[in-house]
Amino acid sequence: MKTRTMRREILAGSAAVAVLLLTAGCGSGSGGNSAAKQDSVKPVGDSKQLDLYGSGYGSGSGDAPAGGGAKSGPAGQLKAQEVAGVGSAVTDGEGFTLYRFDKDTAKPPKSNCEGDCAQAWPVVLADDAQAGAGVDAAMLGSVTRSDGTKQLTLGGWPVYRYAKDTKAGDALGEGVGGTWHALGPDGKPAAAGKATGSGSASASGSGMGAGMGSGMGAGMNMGAGANPPPGGKKVSLSVRQNAQLGGILQNAEGWTLYRFDKDSAWPMKFGCLDACLDTWKPAKPVDKTEVSGIPAELVGSVKRPDGSEQLTIDCWPVYTFTGDKQPGDVNGQGKQGLWFAVTDKGKKAKAAG
Repeated sequence: MKTRTMRREILAGSAAVAVLLLTAGCGSGSGGNSAAKQDSVKPVGDSKQLDLYGSGYGSGSGDAPAGGGAKSGPAGQLKAQEVAGVGSAVTDGEGFTLYRFDKDTAKPPKSNCEGDCAQAWPVVLADDAQAGAGVDAAMLGSVTRSDGTKQLTLGGWPVYRYAKDTKAGDALGEGVGGTWHALGPDGKPAAAGKATGSGSASASGSGMGAGMGSGMGAGMNMGAGANPPPGGKKVSLSVRQNAQLGGILQNAEGWTLYRFDKDSAWPMKFGCLDACLDTWKPAKPVDKTEVSGIPAELVGSVKRPDGSEQLTIDCWPVYTFTGDKQPGDVNGQGKQGLWFAVTDKGKKAKAAG
């Protein structure tokens, strides 16, 4: 009996140590320079069991996320055409928007989207790919994936569709996770070309006024409470003083960072999926040497179901809010009683009083 009791105690102690080690790995700095490489928090267990995509996806059936339309298949005749909200982007033979993943590489071509990621982002096969209007045939190529299939590349970048695009012209994948972008005919993100073009267009009239207002707002917010860069170094994550909330976190551009009560810090689970991501954008991981005003050990990252990396603060995934119209806004504070700005201590902000 004593032997059995001792075994139980040993096993229980081992389990407790395992939990402590796993917990310590979340948000406990080890002095690394990159949040994307250090303290990377992963969803607990098999993502299929967690049903991270929602609506039944992850049951093992192999179905794409609910509402999905685009499937893996040949490219057909590629064309460069205007896609609403994106700009000039490459579409396949059926008019579906094509995408690239920032975590892939073009030189040499390599896909880093496998497994569940490839369910959400079906690969475009190189079979029958033809260059149509606005697409240079010399830009087309292929890369052999781990399962032996040949995936289309454009400018060296592996090409994908997005499972939630249900019809030609949809571009719901643009900006997902901050790492997925509609593909421009030059192999670069399509929206980058749009941003360049729109910049000159806004140099007069109301566009100029909006630009000045936004720029001045950012400057005023930075000057009124954000910690100045120590020694002039680059700062990607800093603290801004807010009259009602106190010290809250902002990204390099001055946008407020938020956390969601339906997410879970440990075990790591995501409550913001699918349509939620149209409004709340996952913040990009930051280099720990570019942090000001917050303990570096609170800064980490997590891999989302689509394969992208998201910034975490004290193990909580953090987001920006599309309802914030200029840097310094805190329009997301208290939304639905679930969204809160993040304090310089890694906690959710509450209004004074």
